[in-house]
Amino acid sequence: MLIEVFKSKIHRVRVTASDLDYIGSITIDEDLIEAAGLIVGERVYIVNVNNGERFDTYVIKGKRKSGEICLNGPAARKVQKGDIVIIIAYAQMTQEEAKDFQPKIVFPDETTNLLT
Repeated sequence: MLIEVFKSKIHRVRVTASDLDYIGSITIDEDLIEAAGLIVGERVYIVNVNNGERFDTYVIKGKRKSGEICLNGPAARKVQKGDIVIIIAYAQMTQEEAKDFQPKIVFPDETTNLLT
């Protein structure tokens, strides 16, 4: 049996932009993607600290060292520039695999979204 387990988290980053007319997704600075062990196209859950919205989308690679966090398409209606969000990914694994699994948690600078 597979269970869904917390895999990765980018904790408290500031939304730098939103683009309602884009097809959809979240654009994330490539450094943050790598640090959190995410992959382009991976499903992620977004929690908006400012308004309580929770939704899912998929990852698009942003420019490295840009601090970019941009919600695109319909997700742009759930955030405003400057909102603080948490980006979470889960993975399916067996209970045996989950016992030893260690999630990756990233704490970027909340003002710049850059890794320190």
